[in-house]
Amino acid sequence: MRGRKFGFLIIMFALMTFLAACNNDEKASTKEGTKENAKYKEEINVAVTAQPPTLDSAVTVSAVALDITGNIFEQLYTLNADYEPTPMLAESVDVSKDGLTYTFKLREGIKFHNGKEMTSEDVEASMNYWLKTSSRAKTLLEGAKFTAADKYNVKLTVKQASSDVLILMSSQAQFPSIMPKEIIEGAGPDGVKEYIGTGPYKFVEWKQDQYIHLTKYDGYQSVDSKPSGFAGKKEAPTKDLFFHFVTDHATRIAGVQSGQYDLADSIPNENYDQLDADKNVKLDALPNGTLTAFFNTNQGLLANEKYRQAILAALNNDEIMLASFAKPDLYSLDASYMNPKQTQWATNAGKEYYNQADTKKAKKLLKEAGYKGEQITLLTTKDYAEMYSGTLVIQEQLSKIGMNVKVENFDFPTFLETKNDPSKWDIFLASTGYQLTPAQLLPVTPDWAGLNNTTVKEGLAAIRGAASQEEAKAEWEKVQAYLYKYGSSSVLGHYYSVVATTNKMEGFELFEAPIVWNAKVKE
Repeated sequence: MRGRKFGFLIIMFALMTFLAACNNDEKASTKEGTKENAKYKEEINVAVTAQPPTLDSAVTVSAVALDITGNIFEQLYTLNADYEPTPMLAESVDVSKDGLTYTFKLREGIKFHNGKEMTSEDVEASMNYWLKTSSRAKTLLEGAKFTAADKYNVKLTVKQASSDVLILMSSQAQFPSIMPKEIIEGAGPDGVKEYIGTGPYKFVEWKQDQYIHLTKYDGYQSVDSKPSGFAGKKEAPTKDLFFHFVTDHATRIAGVQSGQYDLADSIPNENYDQLDADKNVKLDALPNGTLTAFFNTNQGLLANEKYRQAILAALNNDEIMLASFAKPDLYSLDASYMNPKQTQWATNAGKEYYNQADTKKAKKLLKEAGYKGEQITLLTTKDYAEMYSGTLVIQEQLSKIGMNVKVENFDFPTFLETKNDPSKWDIFLASTGYQLTPAQLLPVTPDWAGLNNTTVKEGLAAIRGAASQEEAKAEWEKVQAYLYKYGSSSVLGHYYSVVATTNKMEGFELFEAPIVWNAKVKE
């Protein structure tokens, strides 16, 4: 009796398992079918903050221009999500033992948007145009030259070995677009006159004061690797991209909430909570730069290093950043002058001088320096709210340690003009975007805040001349530690940029810019 009952139970269990499996297969099939049958829009509408001055990447530092051109043009090397130079139109590079010659092997069969095959002649013309036109290339690669070796190989010769050559070529700021030779030869003083590249989208129309329209390039040949930052596979699943010029913040925000725009760039901090509460909107944020305090090391009271160290001891960076960016979600504290996510350079060297908030130490240093109530001037501008708000907090913090502090406020052009006269200021704040190499940072640029220091210059030369990335980083750690000890400047914190998208968008990535070439939007 027991045996029969047990056998019956086995049969029933097997039947139930079979039915469950069938049911699961049916559900999976239904779910898969839904995914396959999902309909997507034929266009993505992006609201950007301004009309770009040009789409010639080599001649502009406009972020809006560079965000758009990244869909049209490509580089020999670009950056992956770890900020590593990664082949794009080049297949590989061979560097000579002395570090003075780079031989780039090009990918074969790549076609420009006009149907012409890309060869070394086009690359030679494009890269030499970049060397001549880009202010950064002219400064950091002075005397460099590209030469076509054969149809698919190009040589770069540099005057001195540098550890950052590929990083400079991969940078988005004034990036070197590869275009047909004849387009480069037709360039005028304001840049090229036609926008023809190799990217996943090609230029269609620029309607002044309204939008730029790009459409999918059917002949695009992607690299076959996982998407990562600006590198990897580009699929262009959406036919058309429209970049609308929407300078008014409220209009951009209302547009992304209503569905008029699928993406809105540069969301103001004060609107973060409003959009965060909207279930139809998704917010993406990433570190985008530093709010930095610059000290006058040449004239006035702060020419004395002890006064600069007293001020550093007094600063409460959390208070400054909260006043400047409104929410803890929109900033972070880190002593690194470079992007903390950029592992090649990020370091906390000098952190003992960072965010001390030690009024007792600050007062002691002031007394040792012999402070007698002399007035110091904080230079600022209301045109950038974060700079002005942070300046007022610093005024309050320095007043608490007994300093006599005056704030001078100007419009931004006058602020820049006044900054260049060291007799008119002691401290100013600036929100500055990230750079890819230490040599490009404003805190080490003599023309920015007047820092003319032999130790810093020698350190930067050692970084660029290092034999390996590891050696270059070790040299940069010495320079960053020195900047804090010397007290010429201080990172106050890292601010985030916020982008809003519809929650129906798939495949979108926010890296150094909003990346939409793999994005699509459900209807």
